[in-house]
Amino acid sequence: MRGRATRSAFALSSAALLALGLAGCNQSSPDEGAAQSDLKIVEQVQINQDGAEVAAEEGVQPADPAGDGQAQCPPLSLAMAGALTGPDAALGINIKNGVQLAVDKHNEANPGCQVQLKTFDTEGDPQKATQIAPQIVNDPYTIGLIGPAFSGETKATGQVFDQAGLVATTASATNVTLSENGWKTFFRGLANDGVQGPSVANYLKNTLGNQKICVVDDSTDYGLGLAQAVRETLGPVADSGCNISVKKGDKDFSAAVNQVKGVAPDSVFFSGYYAEASLFVQQMRDGGVEATFASADGTKDPEFVKQAGESSKDAVLACPCGPATGAFADEYTEKFNQEPGTYSTEGYDLGTIMLKGIDAGKRTRPELLDFVRTYSGPGIGRKYEWTPNGELTNTLIWIYKVQ
Repeated sequence: MRGRATRSAFALSSAALLALGLAGCNQSSPDEGAAQSDLKIVEQVQINQDGAEVAAEEGVQPADPAGDGQAQCPPLSLAMAGALTGPDAALGINIKNGVQLAVDKHNEANPGCQVQLKTFDTEGDPQKATQIAPQIVNDPYTIGLIGPAFSGETKATGQVFDQAGLVATTASATNVTLSENGWKTFFRGLANDGVQGPSVANYLKNTLGNQKICVVDDSTDYGLGLAQAVRETLGPVADSGCNISVKKGDKDFSAAVNQVKGVAPDSVFFSGYYAEASLFVQQMRDGGVEATFASADGTKDPEFVKQAGESSKDAVLACPCGPATGAFADEYTEKFNQEPGTYSTEGYDLGTIMLKGIDAGKRTRPELLDFVRTYSGPGIGRKYEWTPNGELTNTLIWIYKVQ
């Protein structure tokens, strides 16, 4: 989830997200819509950059944070940084819960090696993230970080973590340029928007056969970067009459909806986060626009369905995040009383990798950094192995649908 708020990825505690006002005079409220249906975000197919289906691997045993139960270590901590309050908090909380599950499983199995998870709420705001980053790097017990969550805050703090030699694995920041800064401590735990954008664009164009598509971005680092990749891939299929930019935090999208309505596209791709996406699709439907609504990982969260209600039905959502399956999904649901969301899987996997490093005797920042840099192994979401600039060697995208 994309700069992520200015935050820049697979599926989506949200008590902090109820304070969204709705614009538009004849909208149904999100709560009313949610009460009338049992809509859910359901995985469809895994695709490559051509938009073609790729069969998911089966029978691969993911890494287990519990290890063999024999680990010994001094007091150590991992940090998690991201939006834990604010309009996009569900995405950060999903990650935090995934990491927490991995840490708790590890600690329960390894009484001789207790690792603490320290969480830092950035609200997805790059400025707040820059204030928090020194707190993380100045803690001598913290040897690894899962975060920041969004692209904007990752961009704002990457140099701080790099200079401190602190391995920083993001479960969700997908802006392409993040791996181009020369940071040696940056590792992205999912495909970037240079993969996600072409993949979903080609899926809409080639697989679904859309001939006219409106692309709307939310003007954030994430939204702009993803929209650029989508528009470039679509070419003339991205109709110039509805190449639209809105603002994060907007509530009234009537002007954009009227512009879309005048073009009568086959689909509308919204490049942004679920808080705005839910309002946009509601106002689209209220305005009589019947085009398919499509978006990406910033929207792929249960809060999108909850807030948009029936207007979210049949929405097509892409995500570089992996579906939560098997024992992980069951354990997560039991522990947090809710199903795993977008990036819960990535948070769990990245936390597990760092815990495996600690169990292997990596107790300093340089040692853990080297462990992650040379790591290769399967997780819940995918195989994790990185290039020298911190990008995964294996990147595929999942398509989900609200149904």
